[in-house]
Amino acid sequence: MKFSEAWLRQWVNPSLDSDELLFQLTMAGLEVDGTEPAAQTFSGVVVGEIVSAEQHPDADKLRVCDVSDGNERFQVVCGAPNARAGLKTAFAKVGAVLPDNFKIKKAKLRGVESFGMLCSAQELGMGEDADGIMELDHAVGADLAEIAGADLPLDDLTVDMDLTPNRGDCLSIKGLAREVGVLNNLEVAYPAIPPVLAQSERSFPVTLEATAQCPKYLGRVIEGVDLSRPSPDWLTQRLRRCGLRSIDPVVDVTNYVLIELGQPMHAFDLDRLDTQITVRMAKPDDRLVLLDGQEVELDADTLVIADASGPVAMAGVMGGKNSGVQANSQNIFLECAFFAPIAIAGTARRYGLHTDASHRYERGVDFALQAEAVERATQILQSIVGGTAGPIVETIDAPSMPRQPQVRLREQKLNQMLGIEVDVAQVDEALQRLDFAVVERSQTPAGVSWEITAPTHRFDIAIEADLIEEVCRIYGYNNIPVTKPSVQLPLAAVNLQQHSERQLRQRLTHLGFQEVITYSFVDPKSEAILGQKDASAAKTLVNPMSSDLSVMRTSLLPGLIDAAKKNTARQQDAGRLFEVGLVFKPIDGLQQDLTVGGILWGRRNLQAWHSDTAAVDFFDAKGVVEELGQWAGLQLRFQPLEDSVMHPGQSAGIYLGEECIGRVGALHPEVARQLDIDSAYIFEMDGDGIMQRPKRSHGSVSRYPSVRRDIAVLVQQDVSAQTVIDVLVNGMDSICKNITLFDVYQGEGLDSKEKSLALGLTLQSQETTLGEEEINAAAQSAVALLEQHCGARLR
Repeated sequence: MKFSEAWLRQWVNPSLDSDELLFQLTMAGLEVDGTEPAAQTFSGVVVGEIVSAEQHPDADKLRVCDVSDGNERFQVVCGAPNARAGLKTAFAKVGAVLPDNFKIKKAKLRGVESFGMLCSAQELGMGEDADGIMELDHAVGADLAEIAGADLPLDDLTVDMDLTPNRGDCLSIKGLAREVGVLNNLEVAYPAIPPVLAQSERSFPVTLEATAQCPKYLGRVIEGVDLSRPSPDWLTQRLRRCGLRSIDPVVDVTNYVLIELGQPMHAFDLDRLDTQITVRMAKPDDRLVLLDGQEVELDADTLVIADASGPVAMAGVMGGKNSGVQANSQNIFLECAFFAPIAIAGTARRYGLHTDASHRYERGVDFALQAEAVERATQILQSIVGGTAGPIVETIDAPSMPRQPQVRLREQKLNQMLGIEVDVAQVDEALQRLDFAVVERSQTPAGVSWEITAPTHRFDIAIEADLIEEVCRIYGYNNIPVTKPSVQLPLAAVNLQQHSERQLRQRLTHLGFQEVITYSFVDPKSEAILGQKDASAAKTLVNPMSSDLSVMRTSLLPGLIDAAKKNTARQQDAGRLFEVGLVFKPIDGLQQDLTVGGILWGRRNLQAWHSDTAAVDFFDAKGVVEELGQWAGLQLRFQPLEDSVMHPGQSAGIYLGEECIGRVGALHPEVARQLDIDSAYIFEMDGDGIMQRPKRSHGSVSRYPSVRRDIAVLVQQDVSAQTVIDVLVNGMDSICKNITLFDVYQGEGLDSKEKSLALGLTLQSQETTLGEEEINAAAQSAVALLEQHCGARLR
């Protein structure tokens, strides 16, 4: 909302300069967005009269005018289309200074001398009209700066205020003045609005059908108005300083009442209305051409003002073009109603409209203000365009009118919320200044208690916290001392049996990965390919952002693969990405599991003259998982995996003990084809599993040398190297410190169903240097174990 500071100070004028006043309003919850000069300063401009206007001898669009300032005559060349003999206008004489320090000098235009300048409203900063010079009705020779500042001074400020939705009561000069008066404990000089007695019996019938949406409707007929009379300068200037342009006297007056009192109004051409006014909800096939020329089809949730022929206005938003006041209108019908905020809320947005009226009705209008607004509008209208006023006809449905609730305020709760002890006398004074009616004031063991009813303009007071806020505003936020809370914060417990997510992320970052965060919602098609075996069980969103983000992910792979594809499309031909996040599995309704996943693609090393160009493979992905296992202190094992998503020959299940906690390997070629992604390797593990931190044990370092003994055994093709290593790890004596698989051979010299595994046994004793006898015994023990459990034989 924009308003004129000088206009506000005519109602209430505290001993504060502009900055202090605006700061006070902001601190009271009425935030000031900005200010700008309401008018431009100028000097040396008088009211001049064009005595004659002749065509310029050398220019079609210029006129040579003989201008009088009341004492002398001056020759002035002017290009305004409305320059004519007998016109009184703004005359800037030689030496005058216009806005932006523009100085008027003697000039020659197309060979004709010009001694001054005839000005438009825009050139003087008095309006936006630049189509012609100003047309005035003041004494010739009068100083225009004095005239312009007679009502409101030229050094006025236009203030742009951003109000919260609950403070619709301040969307007017009256509301702001009331607030400033309360904050400064000053009386407000409300303008006298005497009732305008009816001068005729003419009225227009009104029927309320939608009483819940419009419980109160006032109308008044004014006959015989003369709309050829222009709006006076004081009216147009006040509107301009509040951001509104002058249109015609009737619209200007209704806009004036809107700004001054906060009550939206509308005027109809009475001769264009049919039979009666009916306030109802829109019916099927109802259409309306609005004042802006837009034709809208009205839905059933729209409140309309209708006559016998159909809708004539969209209630609380905008009037209709066909029933609006025209330049030749002689009889008008003034409308002033109370519309329930819930009935108007959203209506303007549904039709792509935003009006000053809808802005106020959506936030709430004082339901006791309508009669005062009609009297004010009638008073001003008759002073401008004349006319005979009929009686005010009020149609009201009392049971549907809002009622102000009684709200309790407790001293104990007030002090608890503010953190200070507020003097009860100050609370009484604040409530009185706010016009809050104290229905009951009682003393209780916990302190004073007030039962309060808010005035009709404060429809935002519903609970005790609202009253506490009001008392705090009047008391002054700045008067509440700043106190630092004193809290003893206990040290957070650290789980020594679990690594943190932050540590896991850091470890993956150190391994050359970059973290991504993807949506928890995925495409149902990707989920069907990459998710659980029963993809149809994935949780479907009731109100998804889009159709391709409509199910909850059961795997991190859809997001990771999509991220890899986007990077590849942007010339990132190699990369390593990971994500740590929740997946949502359809187990017992919905089970949320923390999961870590990663994807690798492209070259193994950065491109350089000294590095190879080999692409990543299964063992790169497997190596990352092994590195995470070593970091966590876990003994991870890898076993063959049957998974439709994974490549059958380049994938493995990740096991911790006997539990499978994840998978690693290449995507199945068919899956990669369906997802339109080139060769990529992934891993996905249970987050809680990989973040385990088993208790570590430490032993002494042996003083005796270690020795390595290599053996080669033949096993069947279906016996995995991991099985062979597991047998030795579980069966060998404690002197066997490490087992290394360093060669696998299949081919010439071996049975086609067999393969050769070469193992290196690292042996070391804590008590003595191992001799040949102990070394041979250990090797023989290893071969015997493999013969017994794996059907192996020494090669």
